[in-house]
Amino acid sequence: MTDIRRADVLDPEAPDTADPRIVVIDRDGEHHRLDWEPDQSLMEVLRDNGLPILASCGGTASCATCHVFLDPRVTAELGERCEDEQELLEETESFDTARSRLSCQVERSTALDGITVTLAPEE
Repeated sequence: MTDIRRADVLDPEAPDTADPRIVVIDRDGEHHRLDWEPDQSLMEVLRDNGLPILASCGGTASCATCHVFLDPRVTAELGERCEDEQELLEETESFDTARSRLSCQVERSTALDGITVTLAPEE
C-alpha cells in the first residue's frame, strides 16, 4: 500500500481562527507585524517577539519600561489609566496625554485587532 500524503486544504466556509495581528513600529522606524494571542498582554507580545522593551517589573505597573504610544482613539477606548499607570507615565520625558500607555496594562480585546503600536523612546 502506498502512503499518500495530502496537503491541507483550506475550507473557504471555515471561520478565520488566526490570531489577530498588530503592527509595531520600533525605535528605528521599522514595522513589525505580530500575532497577538488571546492570553497575552500587549507587553508580552512585544517582549516575546524580541522587541526592545525592558519590562523590568514583569507587568505589575511598577516601572515604565514598557511605555508605548497608541492611536488616541484606541487609548480612549481602553478607558482611564489606573493611578499607578498615570503616575509612572507622567514621570517619563516622552509622556503624551493622548497616546501613552503602559503595554503591560493593555489586555487583548477584539477592539484592538489590527492596531498600530509605537515603542516610546528608551529612557
